Amino acid sequence: MSIYSKLLCIQVGLKAPKEHYSEFGGYYYRSCEDIQEALKPLLEKQNTALVLSDEVIQIGERYYIKATARLLDCETAEEISTTAYAREELEKKKSDSSQITGSTSSYARKYALNGLFCIDDSKDADSKKCDIESLRKQFSDEISRTGKSWHYFTEKARKTKVEDMTGSELEEAINALKSCETKKRKMV
Repeated sequence: MSIYSKLLCIQVGLKAPKEHYSEFGGYYYRSCEDIQEALKPLLEKQNTALVLSDEVIQIGERYYIKATARLLDCETAEEISTTAYAREELEKKKSDSSQITGSTSSYARKYALNGLFCIDDSKDADSKKCDIESLRKQFSDEISRTGKSWHYFTEKARKTKVEDMTGSELEEAINALKSCETKKRKMV
């Protein structure tokens, strides 16, 4: 089997869902490490190896990390590679220069892997369905906890029912509810 056939098998078999949530950015993401972990059994099955490397380059006055992802066929020594670039931040709060370089490297490597293994940033239908159902449950839990009316939030989103609200509308409602106090229970 050629290295291209092996690459195709890996691309088809690779599942690297976005399982981390960024509170700061309000989005789900996958890390470079998540992709590598998902790749290991596929690489072994195809008798291939993955090699990641970085190079620091300067363009003008800015530094970039050039990451290269190489897929090596262990039987034939053939290889396929892709590169991706990420620019280092001038400064990042609470980070020293080595942390800035490290996070830039991770970012560049992730996008080199995305290119090599055809990882796109769209979610599959099942993943979207799970996410929206999870958000609806969180919304319902917050409505119960606070005693607030869900009608307020559906009207604000210009929807007639909760099921019509988008993920971002639900997240906005959940965040608003989280700042509300828990309803007081009546003593009988």
